[in-house]
Amino acid sequence: MARNTSRIVVGGGIAASVVAGATYGLANLMFSYALDAQAKHSMLRSGRDDGKVADNGPRLDAAEEVEAADWFDQSKQPVVISAEDGIQLHGWLFDPDCAGAKPHLYAICCHGYSGQPQDMAKYAHRFARLGFTVLVPALRGHGLSEGRYAGMGWLDRRDLMRWISLIIGSDADARILLQGKSMGAAAVMMTVGEPDLPRNVVAAVEDCGYASVGQQFIDCARSMFHLPKFLAKPIVTTMGAIARRRAGYGFQEASCVEQLKHATIPMLFIHGGADDFVPSRALDENFDACASIDRQKLLIPSAGHSMSASTAPVVYWKTVTNFVTRVFGL
Repeated sequence: MARNTSRIVVGGGIAASVVAGATYGLANLMFSYALDAQAKHSMLRSGRDDGKVADNGPRLDAAEEVEAADWFDQSKQPVVISAEDGIQLHGWLFDPDCAGAKPHLYAICCHGYSGQPQDMAKYAHRFARLGFTVLVPALRGHGLSEGRYAGMGWLDRRDLMRWISLIIGSDADARILLQGKSMGAAAVMMTVGEPDLPRNVVAAVEDCGYASVGQQFIDCARSMFHLPKFLAKPIVTTMGAIARRRAGYGFQEASCVEQLKHATIPMLFIHGGADDFVPSRALDENFDACASIDRQKLLIPSAGHSMSASTAPVVYWKTVTNFVTRVFGL
């Protein structure tokens, strides 16, 4: 009997070791694939916004995208800063594209995961036409910016604070709008909850941002790798531990929901109802968590991920423009 019990214990120990090893192996693979820009098969090397093939939904603003892309290429001015950890961050600066623009207006537009600054061309152009000087940074690990690991919004929040400081350093009366989509939206939401956010930051617009990094990776593990929930959660938990050791942050603290509990500025939340990359439930989770008394949300029912502006451009831009003109008194 004792011998059988011993065999069971040994067998159980071996099985547990195998499971733990497999969990770590899968977590390490996901970390390298999703967050390490130097990994051979890193998703960050794809150059596609959000690391996925573009949504095949309708693009009712195709002509505007072409016009904005030309404007972006012809008007961009390079700018470089150092992040808090010393890496070089690159971005593009754009002058207002309208007559009689009001002074001291600035917008910072943040691209999505595995994207590039030029992905934000149509957004930047819209704000430039409203009279804003626009800054479009390349988030760390993307484009020309240094950094081995993607910040998933959490590291980027402190990078955004540096970009904000750059603007205020040249214009103490600056009034700043933060705007981003997907991971860039997460960076914006995480930034507005910072205790040292300058009063110069007046408002923020987020488009299809996730509620937390951990939950987003669980959703991706289930949708992209077809892992059942009982496997996805421990793998992502282990992935977060790897991220803390290698990239300098864990998934537990990287939460838009938690940061939004400290938000005080006007906020506009936007999401596509047909988003299969960042589930649309994130819209309500983020909106409900936001402590700002001035907040509104817009759901575009048929829009896929990052496609709200293309699916319903009239509704999208009417909502955004009305929000911005009201808050900034344009």
